[in-house]
Amino acid sequence: MSRAVFPGTFDPPTVGHLDIVTRAAAAFDEVIVAAGVNQSKHRLFSPDERVEMLTELAAPFGNVRIGTFEGLLVDYCRAEGAGVIVKGLRSAADYDYELQMAQLNRAMTGVDTVFLPTRAENAFISSSWVKEIARLGGDVSSFVTPAVHSRLLEKL
Repeated sequence: MSRAVFPGTFDPPTVGHLDIVTRAAAAFDEVIVAAGVNQSKHRLFSPDERVEMLTELAAPFGNVRIGTFEGLLVDYCRAEGAGVIVKGLRSAADYDYELQMAQLNRAMTGVDTVFLPTRAENAFISSSWVKEIARLGGDVSSFVTPAVHSRLLEKL
C-alpha cells in the first residue's frame, strides 16, 4: 500500500490545496493531509479549526484522512508508515526551497518527496495572500471553498 503525507499549515486551506489533494488521492492508495501544529507561531485558525476545514475538504475522497503533527515531518511520516511526502509547487522559488528540504528528508530517513506543480490558475494563490486580501475587504471567494470562505469571513 502506498501512503503519502501532504503537509502544510493550511491556514486556511485554499482551492490550490484542494487541487493537490485531488491529484495525490488519485496517485496514492492513502493520503494523509497533515496540518502542522507549532504553538510558537500565531495562526488565524486554531489546529482544531484547520482540521475541521480539511475534513470538509477531504470528505469526497475515501482514501484521504486528516492528521496533525508537531516536530519533524519525517518523524510523523515514519509513525504513520508513509514513504512519500507530497508537496505542491507554485513557482521556481517554491522548488528551490522544497528541493533542499526533500534532500534533507531523504538523507535523514529515506522518505522521498513527490512534487506536484500547481495548475496555472492556482499558481498565485497562497493562504497568506488570501488572509491579507480578505482582511482588506477583497473578495477571496474564488480562492477557497464556500465553507472555508464562510469561516474566514467570521474570523475577520
